Amino acid sequence: MDADSQRQFHAHAFTGFERPPETAQRVDDPQFDIFDWYPKYQSCQRYFLDHAQHSVPVQALAAFVNILLPFQRPQYPAVRTVRSESTASSSRSPGTIRTAQTPTNMTPASFTSLIPFIRRLVVTGMDFPGVLHGFFGDDWPVGVGPLHEQERRNYLFAAKSGGWASVKRDYDMLPMETVPFLRPLQRPLDAEIEGAERAWSQWLAMEDWMVGSRAPETMNNTNHAGNADGVED
Repeated sequence: MDADSQRQFHAHAFTGFERPPETAQRVDDPQFDIFDWYPKYQSCQRYFLDHAQHSVPVQALAAFVNILLPFQRPQYPAVRTVRSESTASSSRSPGTIRTAQTPTNMTPASFTSLIPFIRRLVVTGMDFPGVLHGFFGDDWPVGVGPLHEQERRNYLFAAKSGGWASVKRDYDMLPMETVPFLRPLQRPLDAEIEGAERAWSQWLAMEDWMVGSRAPETMNNTNHAGNADGVED
């Protein structure tokens, strides 16, 4: 990639933080359908393994936030996905990842989780939509969008439940892939914070066994914003 292309990628990836249209449900939505979500996740997985991890911008950002890409793993690297010809003609669900005679020193691509990379982008403040698109492709709003939203909430929870050192330990990947720096959650939305507050209140209630018939009435009201009554921080 030449210098002009790299500058264009940088401008696209790191300018603004406009959220994508609401094309996917949240993972805590009772109507969330994992069978509709999963093919999109697989699409993101294929893009990341076959294209993104081999591009200079993604390699540079991964080095900056100190996380190895799948093909860089010293043991069981995942270089790319391989779909056999029989997969296309089979009756299995479309988009299922298959590997053809994977060598013993490589891991099947379907075992590569995207969660560690989403987590690292969130805690380093690099989870711009342009970056997520560069890592996971066009299907990222549906394929990794729900996971991204949940990881942002998890980061808020980690910060609230422990100090800086505790949070860093939680996000370090020992022994070598430690987090080089932590940034506060970037560009939070009011609705995002309010949703985290409600979920945090539910967690505090569970710590006091205030669940089921013991749960505060206000906690069952999905329209209630902020902390539930009767639960103290």
